[in-house]
Amino acid sequence: MEVSEVTFLDIEENKEYTNLANIVLNKCFEIENLNSKNIYVNVVLTNPQNIQELNKIHRNIDKPTDVLSFPMFEKEEIEELDSEVEDVLGDIVISIEKVKEQAVEYEHSFTRELAYMLVHGFYHLMGYDHMNEEEKVVMREKEENILSQLKIKD
Repeated sequence: MEVSEVTFLDIEENKEYTNLANIVLNKCFEIENLNSKNIYVNVVLTNPQNIQELNKIHRNIDKPTDVLSFPMFEKEEIEELDSEVEDVLGDIVISIEKVKEQAVEYEHSFTRELAYMLVHGFYHLMGYDHMNEEEKVVMREKEENILSQLKIKD
């Protein structure tokens, strides 16, 4: 079973983006022992206007952002998921234009920045956050572990 479904919303389809999403999310599933679950991640790659609208509707923040995550389960519920029933872990929405801008800003490759957004979004779906320093350290460590195992460097 594919662990991700990639949709392009108001931007041109790109097979490389789809391939990267599958590689990154497969590694995330492997590391977090989710392969026995019958779940997948819905990835939407879009433009700043669409992500701004979603940000406004769901977070009451009227500005574009890089990535939004919409988890379907609480952290504790993920372990309890029935492997017989197919379900979506959640949605990750990424602004490709913002990824391009941040790759330049942080002096990363586009591939590294998109991979990071995918991993970051995935860990939000898994119930991790970065609202305080303690949470941030745990989440960053998990993110860097995935990127390191995939040999995706700055």
